[in-house]
Amino acid sequence: MKIQILGTGCPKCKQLAENAETAAKELGIDFELEKITKINDIMSFGIMMTPGLAIDGEVKTAGKALSVEQIKELLK
Repeated sequence: MKIQILGTGCPKCKQLAENAETAAKELGIDFELEKITKINDIMSFGIMMTPGLAIDGEVKTAGKALSVEQIKELLK
């Protein structure tokens, strides 16, 4: 599973990345965490607000840093 964090590195982006990694580890999922930081690459996902979370290339959320529990629900 590929988890992609879409953001330029702001505090919310970093928090989302940490929460996503924690959620995947707690669920025992084999995953790759990719941080997409270039504006043009982020825009290619069709989001206008960061941070964004994509799973296997599909955008799940944009504009908020989800909690570990919220991310677990998306990963199941």
